Amino acid sequence: MSAPRVLFYVQHLLGIGHVKRAATLARAMAGEGLQVTVVSGGEDVPVLDASGMTFQQLPPLRASDRTFQGLVDGAGNPVAEAQMKERRDRLLQIFEELRPQVLLTELFPFGRRQLRFELIPLLEAARAATPRPRIISSVRDILVEKNRPKRDAEMVETARRYFGEILIHGDPGLIPFDSTFPRAGDIADMLHYTGYVVEHEKIAEATGDQGMGEVVVSSGSGAVGELLLNTALEARPGSVLADIPWRLLAGHSLDGEAFDKLKSRAADGVVVERARPDFINLLKNCTLSISQGGYNTVIEVLATGARGIVVPYAGGQETEQTLRARLLAEKGLIHQIPEGELTAARLTEYISLALQAPAPGEAGIDMDGAKKSARLIAAELTA
Repeated sequence: MSAPRVLFYVQHLLGIGHVKRAATLARAMAGEGLQVTVVSGGEDVPVLDASGMTFQQLPPLRASDRTFQGLVDGAGNPVAEAQMKERRDRLLQIFEELRPQVLLTELFPFGRRQLRFELIPLLEAARAATPRPRIISSVRDILVEKNRPKRDAEMVETARRYFGEILIHGDPGLIPFDSTFPRAGDIADMLHYTGYVVEHEKIAEATGDQGMGEVVVSSGSGAVGELLLNTALEARPGSVLADIPWRLLAGHSLDGEAFDKLKSRAADGVVVERARPDFINLLKNCTLSISQGGYNTVIEVLATGARGIVVPYAGGQETEQTLRARLLAEKGLIHQIPEGELTAARLTEYISLALQAPAPGEAGIDMDGAKKSARLIAAELTA
């Protein structure tokens, strides 16, 4: 008997957090005996580990800017109707060839509204299929707050029309879904909290002395983070950690000119490089982590027990990193500096505070989201 088939759609538009989390979930599902195909609509991610799954790449699209108001293709041109049709046709072809027992969409219908041109046809195809696959939404802990009642109502209607379950990759003891989605009560029977998604196996297997005793400054693997990296360079000489090595990790999508300027400013004892696939090793060994506040990075900081300072990205309409960082700081698990308050002097001050604070202990947060999600899906298929 062949393994049950899962089709997992994911689209990253700026950073890579969405596709990285999808890959972690895919490996967990494979560990439960499922055959997982991940379909990505974003740009290529050099540091992505796609082992344990079949990875299908659509013609890539990304956000035109940090406000997410438009889509552009790989060359930076506004997406054309022909490109939308090409992607839609390819996505439907993959669905028809795979005939999955489970269809997962990452974030939709709670985001990625710009991709309705291909997602609604995919969902309609799934609804019309015989046998009909289970249709599940995979959502992080926090939605971007928009305060648009009509949009919230549309999300509820779409969820009810197409989906059977909604997996929320968070812990309601920290952040309940209704804290950023006011209509959560209308779909309460569909919601399943899984805990936060982190790859514990990779943390346990991480060996070597990469990053030992260093300050690791990371801006994720996307296009943002230039402010954080430049501020770190300015803060180092006056910090209590000026005499140890610093490693600055820039996203692969960061503009090449900006990256070269960072490298030219780096003093002795500072390494500036692109994001690395062994980031977990660096976190396990570092003296201090300074990072932005994306879902994956923050949870990996907690899971590895690293001391962490978080500067949540707040560009465009982004609010999710700020809320998560604030709540974790209130629990004493990290230190956080709002992006609008970031200066070299403030960062220098917080480096001292982070080192003086007690060593990070047990987070007291459910971080078993990968395995719980995979087991829930596997159990439903055999029920």
